[in-house]
Amino acid sequence: MNIFIEEVSLTDDVLEELIALSKDWEAENSCYGYRANQREDIEGNRIFLALDQGRTVGYLFGKCFQSENMRSVMPEGSSCFEVEEVYVIPSRRSIGIGKALFEFACDAVQEEAEYMILSTATKNWKAIFHFYLDELNMTFWSARLFKRIPPPPVFSGLR
Repeated sequence: MNIFIEEVSLTDDVLEELIALSKDWEAENSCYGYRANQREDIEGNRIFLALDQGRTVGYLFGKCFQSENMRSVMPEGSSCFEVEEVYVIPSRRSIGIGKALFEFACDAVQEEAEYMILSTATKNWKAIFHFYLDELNMTFWSARLFKRIPPPPVFSGLR
């Protein structure tokens, strides 16, 4: 793997590339409720790109904040870097690019943040939990689970 990872500023070219990749991600339909990014979704974030021979094959972006109402996990007011998105193009998945992006971002923000956090809404929860828990050594905090309740049976009124 000859991948180069760098932190970049948000230029018009970077914005165009991130939006195009997010449109591809939306078309995959792999995450519940994911929609392609617009400028305002990306502005204000730190941006990290994974490049293969100058072509972007993945990205990660997020921002720092101070924790609130997270005392069950960390001290109140802890400095955090929240990963808003991490994406790798389908043809380059499962070869360590996502992990490299995440670790690069961790190193880049370590003077500003004590914790890396993220939420996920992927449909392939087994794979994503393996990635985050086993490969990145993150700690599981919470989950929001859903079960559709079928409507009650309709009776014809005959007994």
